[in-house]
Amino acid sequence: MKPARIAVICIAAVAAIGLALVVRAMGSSSGEPAAVAAAAEPARPMAKVLVAARDLAPGQRLTDADLEWKDWPADEVNPAFITDGSVPVPQAEAAAAAEGEGAKAEEEDKPEGTVARVTRAAEALTGGGAKSEYFGSVVREPILAGEPIVGRKIVRAGDSGYMAAYLEPGMRAMAVAVSTETAAGGFILPGDRVDVLVTVELERGSDDAPNQAKFASRLVLQNVKVLAIDQSTRAEDDQQAVVGATATLEIAPSDTETLALAKAAGILSLTLRSYADTAGPSGRVGASARTPVASRPATVRIFRGGEPEVVSVQ
Repeated sequence: MKPARIAVICIAAVAAIGLALVVRAMGSSSGEPAAVAAAAEPARPMAKVLVAARDLAPGQRLTDADLEWKDWPADEVNPAFITDGSVPVPQAEAAAAAEGEGAKAEEEDKPEGTVARVTRAAEALTGGGAKSEYFGSVVREPILAGEPIVGRKIVRAGDSGYMAAYLEPGMRAMAVAVSTETAAGGFILPGDRVDVLVTVELERGSDDAPNQAKFASRLVLQNVKVLAIDQSTRAEDDQQAVVGATATLEIAPSDTETLALAKAAGILSLTLRSYADTAGPSGRVGASARTPVASRPATVRIFRGGEPEVVSVQ
């Protein structure tokens, strides 16, 4: 073999070895930063967002089965979403701080309910609170399954418009005056069922004989729901009695006139029904319910020996 060809082969071999070493060095040096970068990339923090577990229709009251927590990227959480507070949400914290400052500046000028609502909204944005705090809220707008719960689509107890949303479709709310004596000693709570009685004076007693006054009572409405006592629409967990001046009842439109006539005719009393006795009919009692005093007996005054005697005629 000629010396020139041997020299070319040697040069080619050395070049091949050198190229292999260069490629190997480049591969090892480029692979190490990639591994470090992949290891250094942190996982995205996930927040718990309160969402609808199923489709919710307007007027529906929220229960435990209607709500659930769903994982949501913390950096994508809208300030209006409700979170459990386990993961800080930057956007929500900033919005809560700004809203809290505005509420503090206007606290003296705004009604108490407005300030309480703003404070609660700020707490919800920063901490969220328990899911149970939203039980009993009423859906104002349709909410699809998996959609985050936002304040503008529900009405919570204490918010403006809550009573109108809490009412069953087609029903009316009407308040009556009560006292401890006429409301079962204060043991009637919001959500209970009651009967309504009216007591009317049939005959007024004279100054000399006040005990001769005669009264009659009759059942006006039965099995009606108590919506609120004063302005309380829900009793506390450990509360056993509520003493108030008014009770708001849920009645049918046809029963509003009956209740109004009963209020004008005499004194109303509420009798508490057992939980086991709430499945019966609800509303007015009897065909003559429009005239609460129509069933009172007629009286005839008879004079015997110059002395009057009152006789009841059925």
